[in-house]
Amino acid sequence: MISEGRVTVDGAIATIGQKIDPEVAQVEIDGVPLPLKPDLIYYLMYKEKGVISTADDPQGRPTVVDQVPPEPRVFPVGRLDADSEGLLLLTNDGDLTNRLSHPSFGVTKTYLAKVSGEPDTKALAALVAQGVELEDGLAKPVSATLIDSIGDVALVELVMGEGRNREVRRIFDAIGHPVNELVRTAIGPLRDQRLQPGTWRQLTIDEVRALYLASAS
Repeated sequence: MISEGRVTVDGAIATIGQKIDPEVAQVEIDGVPLPLKPDLIYYLMYKEKGVISTADDPQGRPTVVDQVPPEPRVFPVGRLDADSEGLLLLTNDGDLTNRLSHPSFGVTKTYLAKVSGEPDTKALAALVAQGVELEDGLAKPVSATLIDSIGDVALVELVMGEGRNREVRRIFDAIGHPVNELVRTAIGPLRDQRLQPGTWRQLTIDEVRALYLASAS
């Protein structure tokens, strides 16, 4: 990759045998940052219901940070409300946190919602095409797909390009189909159906690069 000119260091094309300081150098492969600092760590957690997506809670409730090793200190990327469950990333990589949190980078989050009633396909199509006005502005999913309906409940997959407070729940409230259960199933390209509620694992370097790549496209 170096000989093909695909690797850069601080914006300049790297050369074979070049030495760098990984603490300060910015290395990219095909324009995508390559995390090098030895103290960077990335945990993928399946958050349980009732666990708070913050580092500290003044009410003394269990937090996601309580469930991973105390050192090095990590923080949740975005939030998943206490009543919801599913995938959550915790890291001390500030650059990646910004990329995954800011809507301008376009990294999607995918949710599976069990809602009351059955939204018809036209309503879901209108939700994607026009969005719905909430008290803090327009909310417009990337996609909304009816997965299944059982009796008076339905399963809907919603892909979001942003993550405002309880946004998915408020969207379904606005169209008359309140959420009964909500699970985040993907963060950008990252999925893991093997994780059980309350468990976590470290990301591989390929998964970290995939997240950086998703935020660069």
